[in-house]
Amino acid sequence: MDERIPVIRKRLKKKLTPERYEHSLSVSYTAAALAMRYGYDLDRAELAGLLHDCARQFDNQVIYEKCLEKGLEVTEDEEKNKVLLHARYGSYMAAHKYGIDDLEILSAIEYHTTGRPDMSMLEKILYIADYIEPRRNKAANLEHMRRLAFVDLDEALVEIMTGILEYLDETGASIDNQTKEACRFYERYHNVRSKRPETLLS
Repeated sequence: MDERIPVIRKRLKKKLTPERYEHSLSVSYTAAALAMRYGYDLDRAELAGLLHDCARQFDNQVIYEKCLEKGLEVTEDEEKNKVLLHARYGSYMAAHKYGIDDLEILSAIEYHTTGRPDMSMLEKILYIADYIEPRRNKAANLEHMRRLAFVDLDEALVEIMTGILEYLDETGASIDNQTKEACRFYERYHNVRSKRPETLLS
């Protein structure tokens, strides 16, 4: 185990609400499980999972102000939906408050809410782990998504992104352009896949 992991756990426990801390632990364990399944580095996956919501110790308006103060980019979509900024500021905090210098970990944290086109393995793992972690109970098709994530990571990514966009559209919520671009990218990928996950799950 990376020696930073238990130290970061203790720090996060003091900073986050009990519910947010438990979610962070659960995402870290799920990310590590997916890393084992797909041959990725367990420590990096666990660190990304632990820190993905580290900025959630602040409310959305405070995070917005801190992003402006630090000179971090704030898009028009993020101006409208400030909750998205916890990912960008979380990446900043992971680097400057928790000593993470691994660019892939920092990128995974930054894009764990919106995704992006052509995601790295760790970005996919964290995005999916945040959706399927065991303490989640309100997301759509969780049982199916949890099974699929351990069968075909890319197909799980496509289905989760598509489902999130459909939900946001149905509820009239603001949709970040980065999420739209990511979904279009992976829908194109999905369309050229010859192997369907249903054949693997049957």
